[in-house]
Amino acid sequence: MTQRSPKFPTRPVAQLLGSNGPVHALAYSASPGTYILTGSADRSIRLYNPSSTTPAPPSSSNHTNTITTPPTTNPPLNATPTQVKTQAPPPLPTGKQIQTYTSHAYAVLTLAVSPSNAHFCSGGGDRAVLLWDVATAQTVRRFGSASTAHSHAGRVNAVCFAGSSSPSSGGGGGAGLGTGGGDSLVVSGGLDCTVRVWDVRAGGARPVQVLSEARDSVTALAVEGEVILAGSVDGRVRGYDVRMGRCVTDVFPGSVTSLCLARDGRTVLVGTLDSKIRLMDRRDGSCLRTYAAEGWRNEELRVQSVLGGGERFVVAGDEMTGTGTGTGDEGRVWAWDLLTGKLVATIPVPWGSGSENRKKAIGRDGKEKERKNVVSCIAWKEGGFGDQFCVGGTSGVVTVFGQ
Repeated sequence: MTQRSPKFPTRPVAQLLGSNGPVHALAYSASPGTYILTGSADRSIRLYNPSSTTPAPPSSSNHTNTITTPPTTNPPLNATPTQVKTQAPPPLPTGKQIQTYTSHAYAVLTLAVSPSNAHFCSGGGDRAVLLWDVATAQTVRRFGSASTAHSHAGRVNAVCFAGSSSPSSGGGGGAGLGTGGGDSLVVSGGLDCTVRVWDVRAGGARPVQVLSEARDSVTALAVEGEVILAGSVDGRVRGYDVRMGRCVTDVFPGSVTSLCLARDGRTVLVGTLDSKIRLMDRRDGSCLRTYAAEGWRNEELRVQSVLGGGERFVVAGDEMTGTGTGTGDEGRVWAWDLLTGKLVATIPVPWGSGSENRKKAIGRDGKEKERKNVVSCIAWKEGGFGDQFCVGGTSGVVTVFGQ
């Protein structure tokens, strides 16, 4: 008996409000993924419970949404997804905001949560990498800043945890990454073309290691065992084996915007600015599958892509706002089947409710600028194996999707 492929979750279940600018970073808490962290251009980080919601006010809006789904019965090989117009649902309930974290001096661009859920780290335009205590909402460590010689010399684009969860055996310039899944180290990458490894338990201001092979801004990071993967605008993904002191480089035809490791560590999803997403075999650097679609473009902005639905789907945001999806202030989420590479769904992302997110933008010519809901950041619950995901972008509203 053939097992049916699970449906991609297309139903918006909540919106997270409160940001006074675009949302640049999203992260779920570690398993069971009850909470969501958001990083915003307004220099703040917010913690939400998306399941604890309050009803939305009634809305008089009656425009239609368009959800694109593939043909369902014996489609020809060249069949394309069909569009079904549906009446716009009523305004979504809003998730409960639990805490706000404010220590960054510029926009927050990246977030990562420790496996214990006790801490998270963040980076942004102020060149600093901050380690936070979740319960007290205070910074535990500040790894570098504009005033220290050992910090990043430009904005921090990516952070992640690494190392072991056991107490550190000491500092030193060659601290190992351990077996992964720990929080004794923080890895950061930024505009200064460097990857820096910081010891969480050491008291010094110096990073324990600086990796400087990149020739342009480091945009994405991932850690597997003793290996740090770093994606860069120079079109390279560099794999640093810290234990062996070796760097393996894979070359791509466009700037690298995102990295997402599969749970087993054997493959990595690489997003690039040539409007393609690639699933790469880490053992030999071969491309196992390429994901693209007519109407989906990623050539200018850092649009994130992740594995979701138990690693059965490839999911990405969209910089082509409002094209063919009804209203001009909608964004879109695209999903492909991991194994076949076929497009599974294209889902409209509403701008969201709340008057603070509907302010008019006036250009230099004095005319109102068109609102563009670029969907640039995305996170899937429980590292791609949960039952929901969330997206954010220029609207400042985070939309949570579920079954």
